[in-house]
Amino acid sequence: MRLHTSLAHNKARQCNNRKEQSPTSWSLLICLNQVLETFPRMTVLRMRHECLRRRGNGLLMADVRSGIAHIHRKMKLKRFLLRYYPPGIILEYEKEGLLKTKSMDLLDLTPGTNPDELLAEIRRSEPLVTECRADQVKQLILRLQQKQGQKDQPRFCFSKSLKAHVLPLTNVAFNKSGSRFITGSYDRTCRVWDTASGTDVHILEGHRNVVYAIAFNNPYGDKIATGSFDKTCKLWCAETGKCFHTFCGHTAEIVCLAFNPQSTLVATGSMDATARLWDVETGEEAATLTGHTAEVLSLCFNTVGNQLVTGSFDHTVAIWDVASGRRVHILPGHTGEISNVQFNWDCSLIVTGSMDKTCKLWEAVSGKCVATLVGHKEEVLDVCFDLRGQLIAAASADGTARVFSSTTHQCLVTLEGHDGEISKICFSPQGSRILTAGSDKTARLWDVASGVCLRVLEGHTDEIFSCVFNYEGDTIITGSKDNTCRVWY
Repeated sequence: MRLHTSLAHNKARQCNNRKEQSPTSWSLLICLNQVLETFPRMTVLRMRHECLRRRGNGLLMADVRSGIAHIHRKMKLKRFLLRYYPPGIILEYEKEGLLKTKSMDLLDLTPGTNPDELLAEIRRSEPLVTECRADQVKQLILRLQQKQGQKDQPRFCFSKSLKAHVLPLTNVAFNKSGSRFITGSYDRTCRVWDTASGTDVHILEGHRNVVYAIAFNNPYGDKIATGSFDKTCKLWCAETGKCFHTFCGHTAEIVCLAFNPQSTLVATGSMDATARLWDVETGEEAATLTGHTAEVLSLCFNTVGNQLVTGSFDHTVAIWDVASGRRVHILPGHTGEISNVQFNWDCSLIVTGSMDKTCKLWEAVSGKCVATLVGHKEEVLDVCFDLRGQLIAAASADGTARVFSSTTHQCLVTLEGHDGEISKICFSPQGSRILTAGSDKTARLWDVASGVCLRVLEGHTDEIFSCVFNYEGDTIITGSKDNTCRVWY
């Protein structure tokens, strides 16, 4: 069982390749990496320097652990938060008067995992989980396993059709709870909907052209960002519909956007060949990311929020350091325009889809291409990871979708049934189902393991541009060129 921490695992993996390290040195590196997530880098370096001074290059584990224990005494664990998808436990703690969080990602957890062994591993790697908290953590592990053991129940029978807009829809998106969703449209508006009743709660008006890219700031869900062909992005209050800020600076259409995980920044990608970062609080531009020579059509923050990946029509992918706005890597290799980019959950890999009919898998730390995923006969229009980062799904203009292993890079199943190109693809939160949307006016639900089509979602009268699961995986929204969206339970 591998226990992932959100920042330290990449550095630990790098150290693993240094075969010349002695056992004591390797143990020390692990120990130091365990605290990188919680403590400033300079604190760790000072600890290391003090050990060197006192022992004359003899790095003793007792010195380091003593230092770590001293720092942890200044931290107070407040509570645990459970995350079902992907499985993990969030630690909320207080340090120097500030409330902070960090996550323990249990990406390899299964119903068959031994909870006592996993608990022991957690206690070895996380000093905040003390003996008095051990039973509480074990109960959380058991709850996660119980959730995983539940069978997929939703049949997704047709529920309701909403006459959403007067012109075609561009995108749909849920908030974290699934209680509300939003739709963007060519009619220049974004609408906020109550999922249960199907009533529109707010109409977000103000853009002067197509509203193409939309997003909630999940998991908070209290803000909405809209990107438009009018070259602006607007930030809205999800509760009142009030516009907080209009982000101006792009010189061409905005076609993609995303909030960072902390909801402090919005990233936008534009046909002007740049991406920009905007401060949510002040409304000011934080950085302009220049370097692409053609349109930026897709972007994605990693789950830590310290890196952003962008995909462009110039056939390249770029990785950016968010704090400095500096380009860390440029990833060449595709011979066609990039259709989508995405980090996996633990930030170690990036997947890209391209008009060259392939997907590529990249190592995020080095920028090295580790695999090219082939098999499609036409352009790859969309690509995504499952939440655990173990599977990759690709949708193509050839009317098929394919599921690949992110470790072996082999094609596991081919999903055949659509009569026309597939423009969107996504995994259910549980990872056992795939949803596709096509130009044949249908969306389809597939079993990941077998590749069998479980249900054809019919009723739209024109091609479907967007489809999405809610967080629990028991509700689907589809948005179509027929000006409607449909809710499926």
